[in-house]
Amino acid sequence: MSIVLSTEPLSASDRAERWHEAVLRTFVPLDVTLLEKEPSPGTIVSNQLGPLRISNVRAGPQMATRNGRMISRDDQESLILSLQHQGTAIKEQDGRESLIKPGEFSISDSSRPLRKKLEGEFSFTSFQFHRRELHVRDEDLRALTATAFTSDEGSAALVATYLARMAREAAGFDDAVGRRVAATALGLVELLIEERSGRFTSVAPQTGAAMLVRVKDHIMRNLSDPDLSPSQIAKAHFVSVRYVHKLFQREGVTLGGWIRTQRLERCRRELLRPMARELGVAAIARDWGFASPSHFSRAFRAAYGMTPRDWQIEGLSGERRTGENG
Repeated sequence: MSIVLSTEPLSASDRAERWHEAVLRTFVPLDVTLLEKEPSPGTIVSNQLGPLRISNVRAGPQMATRNGRMISRDDQESLILSLQHQGTAIKEQDGRESLIKPGEFSISDSSRPLRKKLEGEFSFTSFQFHRRELHVRDEDLRALTATAFTSDEGSAALVATYLARMAREAAGFDDAVGRRVAATALGLVELLIEERSGRFTSVAPQTGAAMLVRVKDHIMRNLSDPDLSPSQIAKAHFVSVRYVHKLFQREGVTLGGWIRTQRLERCRRELLRPMARELGVAAIARDWGFASPSHFSRAFRAAYGMTPRDWQIEGLSGERRTGENG
């Protein structure tokens, strides 16, 4: 269920106090200074997905600061990734200052002083989680706080795309699905940090698992495309072909073999459907990405020990129907 905090119903004179409360309730303790004489209305809509708190924030110009005094009184070690949608933010931490523009994102660490200035009306989505959820080296993380990540290149594009979609659909996930989606998101953030720190070749198991979920999902959504290839898959995920092959090798299968198995299984089920005789074996094979009927027949026989036609005849006669029409 979404939690909505808004100052819109209030008068301008009452908005400042209520906004401070909303920010404190959603994030870590911050000193917030509103930069308008009559504060614009502000809204925060939050959802919890496993360890991730996702908050869509919209308000007017302000400054948010977290200093050493606040940190000493508050032992939270939270990381906050903010994806900017409207307006710009100037973020300072660990000796860096960056301008975050719409479409870009940045990472903040609540365990060290930080400052964020939003000079006009703005909106952003934040993803907040405990530091322990991210399995990266402290020095690698510290080197990237208050850094502007553009969302049109490399693994940063993958992170931005996934997080934006996850935020849009967050309210509809149940708890179990939400936890899996959040785990994938954290894995992609780890991938980004490892790539930027030069440790990309020593991929952590959590990172590889998250990327494998994304790759398999992409394959399943494009299974009927005969042009689906390792290079196309790698390009869609902003990684190398070699890395995609490596993900499947860790599961003891090849990329091509996994795709072939998924296609064969869909064909096997399709052949037992009532309309299968009218469509024909070749058409069904083509619908699931097999460009060559003869190649499909050989692959089917190798996998199931009979030709597609024999499987269809026996299945439709009732001998193999049980459990295959699901």
